[in-house]
Amino acid sequence: MLKRLLVFIGLIVTVVLLFKFCEFKKADDATVIDGAGLIQQQILNVGKLVVTEGHYSEVITYKNQEKYLLGIVSFDKKALIVVNADVTVAYDLHKMKYDIDEKNKTITIVNIPKEEIKISPDIKFYDVEQSKLNPFTGDDYNKINKSVKANLSKKIQKSTLKTNAQNRLISELSKLLITTSTLGWTLKYEGKVIESEKDFDQQIKL
Repeated sequence: MLKRLLVFIGLIVTVVLLFKFCEFKKADDATVIDGAGLIQQQILNVGKLVVTEGHYSEVITYKNQEKYLLGIVSFDKKALIVVNADVTVAYDLHKMKYDIDEKNKTITIVNIPKEEIKISPDIKFYDVEQSKLNPFTGDDYNKINKSVKANLSKKIQKSTLKTNAQNRLISELSKLLITTSTLGWTLKYEGKVIESEKDFDQQIKL
């Protein structure tokens, strides 16, 4: 009788331990799933258009000369041009590519989209001088518009506008770093483990 009682108690203990083990495994698995889910949600949160805006103004003089009769006769045209341009530098993080390795708890940013620079110039002409043999045409306006945009692009590359845009980009990506660090995951970019905002800064501004 005592032997049967001991066997019965042993079976109960075994069943209880099995249930506890299963619950532990389920909890552990849930943590992994939730971790990946939270990271994907954070990626969606930072997956937006990051835009930095600026404004530029400049005054230029446009000149053109048409020569006739082997250069003996020429007709000039010129104008004073005032340019006011709105400029945006944007990163579309919807296009960011990444890879999630749940087994090793690692997320790798494969590609961050290049910045998109949009220049919207407002060009106004003053003190226009032209002749019937050398008038302003659509070709002149196209040349001026192209020249203005090329000149502004050079200024943007040397200005703080692009740097400010990169800083905003890094700030958004750092939100993902906070999530991965909190969950005990590893974040990588360009083959380097990202451990701080400074690491992002160094990699992106190379």
